[in-house]
Amino acid sequence: MSEPVNTEPVKTIVIHIDADACPVKDEVYKVAARHALKVFVVANAPIFTPRDPRIERITVAEGPDAADDWIAARAARGAIVITADIPLAARCVKAGADVIAPYGKPFTEASIGMALATRNLLQDLRETGAVTGGPRPFAKADRSAFLSALDLAVTRLKRAGFAA
Repeated sequence: MSEPVNTEPVKTIVIHIDADACPVKDEVYKVAARHALKVFVVANAPIFTPRDPRIERITVAEGPDAADDWIAARAARGAIVITADIPLAARCVKAGADVIAPYGKPFTEASIGMALATRNLLQDLRETGAVTGGPRPFAKADRSAFLSALDLAVTRLKRAGFAA
């Protein structure tokens, strides 16, 4: 089922974290604190979040796409979405949000098509029994790349007139 795309621009920069398996939540909290940004931590089960009025934990109903649907419904220009979920990234890019994978790769209109095609190909191969291997281990360099990408996205949005 396709969600309607939110075309209403966000007036302030907000960050949405697809949090169930996100390895960079602490990094997001630090960048958000430095820029005084609102963060929504979205998950299917309650998870720990710092006691900060700018950080809001959202626990969605059980279901395979409940967190994705919540985030996608709020994705718009001015929002930054942190996710490794490529179909969610595609929905958010289409809505105008800045989307960054936890390892620092930004998903853009120019790159999301290839990312989806690769994901679908690998899924098809796994379904036929092919061993495709899992993702590479998360490294210190990935954290650094993520922090750079997030800081760049925040700076770019501020220059475009979005407020913290």
